[in-house]
Amino acid sequence: MSTLPGKVYDEIVSLANKSAISLVRFIFCDTSSIIRGKSTKVERLRDRLESGIGLVKGTMAMNMLDQGQFDTGLGATGEVRLVPDPDTWTVLPYCDRSAAMICDLIELDHKPWAMCPRTLLKKQIAVAKEMGFSMQVAFEPEFMLGNWDNDRFVFVDNSLCFSTDGMNRASKFINRFVDCLERQSIEVEQYYPELGPGQHELSIRQAEAMRACDRHIFYRETLRGVAMEQGVEAYLAPKPFENQPGNGCHLHLSVWDIYGERNLFWSDSGLSDFGRFFVAGVLAHLKGLVALTCASVNSYRRLKPKAWSSAYTCWGFENREAAVRIPSVYWGQELATTNIELKCVDSSSNPYVALAAVIAAGLDGVRRQLQLPPEVTTDPSTLSPEEMERCSIERLPSSLHEALIELEQDELLMNMLGEFGPVYVAVKTSECGAFAGANVDFELSHHRSIF
Repeated sequence: MSTLPGKVYDEIVSLANKSAISLVRFIFCDTSSIIRGKSTKVERLRDRLESGIGLVKGTMAMNMLDQGQFDTGLGATGEVRLVPDPDTWTVLPYCDRSAAMICDLIELDHKPWAMCPRTLLKKQIAVAKEMGFSMQVAFEPEFMLGNWDNDRFVFVDNSLCFSTDGMNRASKFINRFVDCLERQSIEVEQYYPELGPGQHELSIRQAEAMRACDRHIFYRETLRGVAMEQGVEAYLAPKPFENQPGNGCHLHLSVWDIYGERNLFWSDSGLSDFGRFFVAGVLAHLKGLVALTCASVNSYRRLKPKAWSSAYTCWGFENREAAVRIPSVYWGQELATTNIELKCVDSSSNPYVALAAVIAAGLDGVRRQLQLPPEVTTDPSTLSPEEMERCSIERLPSSLHEALIELEQDELLMNMLGEFGPVYVAVKTSECGAFAGANVDFELSHHRSIF
């Protein structure tokens, strides 16, 4: 699109009219990773592109039960504007005559609001750029498909992991899902049935940091939209069913030079010194970091030993029990495909906030040239206390409450979050209290209804 705002806005209005769009959603991802928004009629779209749409500041103090935490200072007074990023313009193929754009939260004086998740990520992208770095990122979500029969959930398949039977049984949904993603210029990388009944994984291509997060938001929206269209339920929740495997959303990341020409993680040994510093930074902050990457009470039902979800602060080449896995590279594409995978991430996290925190932690390791602990080549839960100490392995928090305490004690992460940090802790602490006083079924069903 044109770089001149007026021309860009005119182009968007033209696209909306050509596609017979009636309503355009101005959406954002809130403190609890709920995708919210407001819509404008297409006749007012040109005006709204310039003026934004008003949003009460108290919205960002609402938890996932819509309970306002107004002691944060965010309540019924004060307003910001939902200002859309024109580059995120998307016609929604699963919803008639609708389109959407992802918004920044902007103060009335035209300055970015400190509570805007995209602004937090923009700041970390800028920090990386000042240091001469750029990022390539991909989120890798898992989800479950099925339908309710009274009080029993009937999965779309009961097939084995990677089985073609699972592919066949889910093919109608998956083919439509792929089609809808690609119609939004979201390229699909891989698809396969996962470990649990009705569990599937469909990954999309990597992109620069902001675009990767935007794609993940549209991925979530599209999954739910197609599920509604097809008359099935689709759950991204970390642990939608207590007796079944959990859904991760693994984060793949590589750091490149500012021109995107040289992968700074690559070396003949599998991970460069730069990459080792970056991973060491992530591990150093991981106990607080998971409060942002595994951001719900439900997350910690998944984040357990021997679950391939990672439960310890360790790393390893192709170790799927390690928090940071260094995947094998593709033959002939060694430089392009060297990356790290952070496994303790799920779809209850706000992707912008989670990625900003991962970048901040990794760059801290680079600045300080932190030394990476010894590699773990086995299941860390089988190691002796002495072996764990030698490899600097600690158990990750076993609850969101514990993770929030670790986050508050992490000076780097709290400084990075700025004004967002105390509000986030307050909102998430309120969720800990709300679900602690409820039965398990309430927690599971509520998380299924949102993620």
